[in-house]
Amino acid sequence: MSRYCIVTHKGVMAGNNVSHAKNRTRRRFLPNLQHVSLYSEALKASIPMRISMHGMRTIEHAGGIDGFVMQTSSNRLEAPLQQIKKKIQKALEGLSA
Repeated sequence: MSRYCIVTHKGVMAGNNVSHAKNRTRRRFLPNLQHVSLYSEALKASIPMRISMHGMRTIEHAGGIDGFVMQTSSNRLEAPLQQIKKKIQKALEGLSA
């Protein structure tokens, strides 16, 4: 599994450790990825994901996973989130019919 957030598209960055003597050695900056289960009201199920904490705040700001996926256009979502969006749309159509 790659070190990549599917919500914010944050990934690994590279840089330098710089000592007091200005010696530079390469290092990696890893995103703060967490394993979380987000509850979907429309699907009435938990959806396990591996997202960054910034992505978690983004989802919460949008009103949960349902609100985030419905507000975001499909071409900006990663493949797993596009599948979740289709399932949520089907569930919401079933409720309104």
